[in-house]
Amino acid sequence: MKKITLIFTFALIIFNLNAQGKKKYRIACMGFYNVENLFDIYHDEGKNDYEFLPDGANQWTEERYRKKLENISEVISKLGVKTVPNGAAVVGLSEIENRRVLEDLVAMPLIKDRNYQIVHHEGPDARGVDVALIYQPAIFKLVSSRSVRLTIPRETGFFTRDQLLVSGTVDDEMVHIIVNHWPSRSSGEKRTSPLRCAAADLTRSIVDSILQIDSDAKIIVMGDLNDDPVNESIIKHLGAKGKQENLEKGDMFNPMHKMYKDGVGSLAYRDAWSLFDNIIVSQGLLGDDKTTFKFYQAKVFNENFLVQQSGAFKGYPWRTYAGGTYQGGYADHFPVYIYMIKETK
Repeated sequence: MKKITLIFTFALIIFNLNAQGKKKYRIACMGFYNVENLFDIYHDEGKNDYEFLPDGANQWTEERYRKKLENISEVISKLGVKTVPNGAAVVGLSEIENRRVLEDLVAMPLIKDRNYQIVHHEGPDARGVDVALIYQPAIFKLVSSRSVRLTIPRETGFFTRDQLLVSGTVDDEMVHIIVNHWPSRSSGEKRTSPLRCAAADLTRSIVDSILQIDSDAKIIVMGDLNDDPVNESIIKHLGAKGKQENLEKGDMFNPMHKMYKDGVGSLAYRDAWSLFDNIIVSQGLLGDDKTTFKFYQAKVFNENFLVQQSGAFKGYPWRTYAGGTYQGGYADHFPVYIYMIKETK
């Protein structure tokens, strides 16, 4: 086996490969985190945020809100740092109430020095939560963003999260990121499956619109898809497969597929693990030619400090609330992230 030694500088790794001598690689970490109900303590007109008010069902006080911000910022501060000291260049987020909570989050002491900037558009979700993206401008240079709405004519009164398309450059290479939070399974998996398939069709249409302009485009689809990598929405409608050798033209690669088959999950329910949090890449990020950025590795960030240590939910992600009781934890999902690498002179 080849032995690998890592030497770190800013976003730069030097791989010492016995067979090839020293090679230098730039590396970028791209993450996603469903932060589970990041609400402030104020009522937003038109939003059903009443349970997250000081006099609401959750008794959501300034102290609890600040604790939530501290917890989420702690996770972001540690995401990817074992490989890239400056951490995640980009973090997609879901279950965000508004821009205010994002501003409070990026100002937290643990991540303030990274100068994370915000991409957020208000969406129509009935609970008032959106997807968003934060990025380090020293690594990711924002070019454009737009919010894309999912409408299903036969589902009157149906409102869900918009899909967020963010385009920018990493080391002068264009990367397109689509942040998702597809419709939930709250009314049952089978009944709600068509909604997620419709969401997947929308994501696919965004991907196709990019590929029509650039067939080698580097596209990253990330989010809480509320489906596992083996479900119809991801495999058939999005066209994301788990083996690179099986990809046909236009197909995407889902590195989370093998993780799921190996029993790795990002959330637990009734003692069963699911991997709803996916990061999926286009074929422009695949291949052996690493003179441009290519996908290297995917991971679930399931460090021990994020795990409930006792009680009925021992071993699950450590939540803010569980069973209606305040726990003071992080979220009901583990974050996920990938590394992209590029050989440099």
